[in-house]
Amino acid sequence: MAIAEYDVIIKRDAMSVYDFLLDVRNLPSWRAGIRSIELESGAAGTKGALYRQIIAGPGGRTVCGNFEITEARPGAEIQYKALAGAERMHGGYYLSTEGGSTRVRFALEREPRGILARLSSPFRRRMKAEVCQLEQLKSVLERAES
Repeated sequence: MAIAEYDVIIKRDAMSVYDFLLDVRNLPSWRAGIRSIELESGAAGTKGALYRQIIAGPGGRTVCGNFEITEARPGAEIQYKALAGAERMHGGYYLSTEGGSTRVRFALEREPRGILARLSSPFRRRMKAEVCQLEQLKSVLERAES
């Protein structure tokens, strides 16, 4: 199993950060590689909501990255899991208030299957790069506040 996590402190209140993260239309503004995303079923931003996203894949191809929200606790956490693909990824955003700011931790776990299970190093590097995109989230949200 491959695991990666990263955290930042954002100068915004927890509910503002939570609402921004929960609105999937915001994902392309801070996460690289997301080409499109839309609600497939369920109520947007709630436990059980299913989303279809198209992401940049290897060699310039696009890949379908459907996922489901598995937990949504207002102002505290959003968890999700991938529904397809060779890598069974799940992860979440975990928020805590620190003064007038919010600490956001982005954690990912992937359970590679088949031949991919032997290639842990590339997964770890890619996952670390993905969670470190929280720096971009911080920039987007703090720029919007000023």
